[in-house]
Order: sequence, then C-alpha cells, then structure tokens
Amino acid sequence: MTIHHSIDRHVATIVLDAQAALNALTVEDLAAMRDLLVSLQDDDAVRAIVLTGAGEKAFCTGANLKKTMPPAAGFAQGAFKSRRAEAGGGGYTRLIDISDLDIWKPIIGAINGYCLGGGLELALQCDIRIASDNATFALPEVKVASVPAVGGVQHLMRAVGSSNALSLALTGDRIDADHALRIGLVSQVVPQAELAASARAIAERIAANGPLAVQAVKRLAQETSHMAPRDFIAQSNLQWGLLRDSRDRLEGRQAFAERRTPRYTGE
Repeated sequence: MTIHHSIDRHVATIVLDAQAALNALTVEDLAAMRDLLVSLQDDDAVRAIVLTGAGEKAFCTGANLKKTMPPAAGFAQGAFKSRRAEAGGGGYTRLIDISDLDIWKPIIGAINGYCLGGGLELALQCDIRIASDNATFALPEVKVASVPAVGGVQHLMRAVGSSNALSLALTGDRIDADHALRIGLVSQVVPQAELAASARAIAERIAANGPLAVQAVKRLAQETSHMAPRDFIAQSNLQWGLLRDSRDRLEGRQAFAERRTPRYTGE
C-alpha cells in the first residue's frame, strides 16, 4: 500500500510512500488518496490533516509516468467523463486536483526533499506548507514542452505573486527551501529531523480550536477571497450566523468566562 494514514488526538497523518519512485503516484495511488481525504473529512474524530512523503528524498514528484498508460481515447472524450473514468483511460492529471472533494479540514503539507511538478501542485493545495531544509521545489513542465495541468501556475501566483510565480513557471528552475521561504511559498523551514513534529504541532494547535469554526474559516478563505467587500462580508456574516448557536460557540464563551480550556465536540 502506497498511501498510509494514522489518526491520533484529532490529527490525521497521510504518508505518500512510493520511495522507489520518489513518491510519484500511480492512478491507483491518487484514487486511494482522494478516497482517504473524503473519509477523513467525514470523520468527526479528525480536525486537521498532515500530508507528507515517506523517507527523506521526496515529498511527491507528481504522477508516476512509468505506470501511466498513454490515453486510449482522445482528450475531448475523456474530458466529459468523471475524473475516475477519465483516469482509467489515461487522463490521470485531474486526480491530482482535490478541489472537487470539498475538504474543509485544514491540510498541513510537511514537505521533505523533492516537491516537483504535480507534487508541487498537490502541495499548493495544502492550506499551510512547511519544509525541511533539504526540500526543493519546481514546476519543470516547460522544460519538456508541457504546462502544469492542475492549476499549478494559478495556485503559485496566489501563493507568491505573479513575478515569483512566473519566474518559476516560465524557466522551470528549481529552488531550495530558503528561497521558498523568502517568497512565501512555505511559512517555515525546519531541520529534516524536526519536520514531522513541527507539522504535528501546528495541526494540534488547529485541532484545539472549534472544529466547525476552523472549517468555516477555510471555506471563507477558499470561496470568497475573489469577491468584493460587500459580498465577502455578507458571506462572513452568514458563517458567523451558522455558528452562533452551536454548542461549541457557547462552550467557548463559557470557558472564556470561567478561565479554563474549552472542551469542543464539533457540535
């Protein structure tokens, strides 16, 4: 099994483990990862997710092209099918896009070693990214006369701004962890030996907060940042109203008044 996971104290950890292929994922691996993410979203015991790669060499290097058969059908034919059906015919790229899964629980990307191509596109879909000091990043598709197929350019522009994003996407150059930190691609760089613990510490701080409120914040960030102020304020007020009478919000107010740690249940 290439996709491992564990759950401990409200934090789920997903490990991509195809080390012989630098954690490049087959169609079956990608499908399993997507199914797992959906199950974790629906599991009330999970409040935050850490995504990382096994070993020290790679986080993920995208799809495993050696085990991806050339498409049997034309692109148009596959594009009108479901993602799973298209992938079965060789159109694997859309499986790396997890935006259709509605994962509102925060995902922390713990990036070790190579984070290249589709692997970087996957990392860019994490809500928080931290890196080990041996991590490297690139969108090298132009070097083989192709483009990032899963929103890599657009996600990168949102993360680091247009000049830095296009510098990477148009040259295909690789950058190290310190460079990634300077441009805001990651929020923290730690020694390789401390990566797992550092990612978990972030996840635990998130998991200690109101679970529904955390998911509402992520949803607001993803769905309303492009709106005009009048519209995103209305959506913020709607989410506030949805949470106003929740048990957790009442517990949070009571715990504050009693000067104690709140005991949230996700209700």
